[in-house]
Amino acid sequence: MRGRFQQFIAVFTATLSAVSDGMQYAWTAPIIPMIQRSNSTLQVTHTDVLWLENIYMIGGLAGIPFTILTIDRFGRKTSILIGAVQNLVAWILIGFASSIEYIYVARFLSGLAGDVGFVAAPMYVAEIADKKIRGFLGSWIYLKMLVGVVIIYSVAPFVSIPVSSAVGCSFLIIELFTFPFMPESPYFYIMKNNPAAARKSLQRLRSTDDVQEEMEEIAITVKMQQTKKIRYTDLVMKENSRKALLIMTVLNLAQHFSGYSVILMNVHSILDDAGAGTSLNSNNTAILYSILMLVAALLASGLVDKAGRKILLGASSVTTGLAILILAIYLALKNYGTNVEPYNWIPIFSVMAFAICFKFGLGIVPIVTTGELFPTNLKALGMTSADGIYIISSILSIYIYQVLKENYGIHVPFFLFAVCCFFTAIFTVFFIPETKGKTLKEIQLMLNGNKVPNNVSDVEKKLNDPENFSTL
Repeated sequence: MRGRFQQFIAVFTATLSAVSDGMQYAWTAPIIPMIQRSNSTLQVTHTDVLWLENIYMIGGLAGIPFTILTIDRFGRKTSILIGAVQNLVAWILIGFASSIEYIYVARFLSGLAGDVGFVAAPMYVAEIADKKIRGFLGSWIYLKMLVGVVIIYSVAPFVSIPVSSAVGCSFLIIELFTFPFMPESPYFYIMKNNPAAARKSLQRLRSTDDVQEEMEEIAITVKMQQTKKIRYTDLVMKENSRKALLIMTVLNLAQHFSGYSVILMNVHSILDDAGAGTSLNSNNTAILYSILMLVAALLASGLVDKAGRKILLGASSVTTGLAILILAIYLALKNYGTNVEPYNWIPIFSVMAFAICFKFGLGIVPIVTTGELFPTNLKALGMTSADGIYIISSILSIYIYQVLKENYGIHVPFFLFAVCCFFTAIFTVFFIPETKGKTLKEIQLMLNGNKVPNNVSDVEKKLNDPENFSTL
């Protein structure tokens, strides 16, 4: 129990920046209406608004090479701290911005920080957590990001920009004062040929001196994955990393082509187009939507290590698809002239059902599995590649939504999103392995098509088999 408490503390402090990242991700929704007011000290044009929304993603793309460099060279812990400093600078720039150019720089920096945080943090969590609670701890990143969304929706419309920026800074300051005292990943120390530091780190994380068996497992895992010199082509040439990349590509595409980014950034206009009458104003609607996502994600985090990744992901994909399909049918009927006014509660129901169903699995399982699937020596490259796909798919989903909406009607993109959800459910059933309760080495054996061994001696036999040894 003491060991798990130490892991909880390490993960809690490591993921505090995710709250700030969530605030930055949703920052434009409540802030843009504020800076567009006639009495705002910041003068913005329509073009400025578009750039403020997109430059965050551009910063994330630009941060990919930087992330690959820092994670394996300086460590998971140092990379997380670098991201926290970048995000802190971004909030300070926003809080004291005297022109829109300062906010451009801040949004770009926050994108860089988010890229580092959402690659380094899942990797750190996956490598320090006990296999029985790894899924639960891995879900904290998304949970805290959703907490950040709730905070920015709840605070920003009612206070000044410097005050909301100070709230964002507070989480980062706490992280910078606490996380430096947490242990580094023992996997990273083994990669750097420092077994003494790895042992000390593992003893702290498990709150026991008896870590020899786990040290041997970590050493075997790293040795199996460092047999050959790292090549970028290994990400697609080796069976285990190729399967991991395929799974993460599909899951990252699925997250956005389920309609997540589109609904998050356009929920007000979607409800208006649907003619949904509601007594809630836009601020309250946004708060309720974000709270429902957070509650669903909290429930899922408690089940991800009990029910398993596959069942949550499959059930979430199907129910999310149904929620989107109901909305698409309603919008299609309205578009074709059918009187749907007696049923104008349906789009509200669909959007809120989407918030619950999406975050119950499809919105949380990928962040858990992204730290589990890639082999240690290719983890930085694999996870940053997956992160790049995540960013690009977000941009594409929003672009495709706007094009289809303008040319064919608002219902058409939602039919597309529903089909993508159902495809994800099928993919989950037939192609995604269940990683619940598996060690990282067992997951790599599964991805290679090998039977998971029962003990360390079986792993050593696998290690001595040249055929298996060359592919791990």
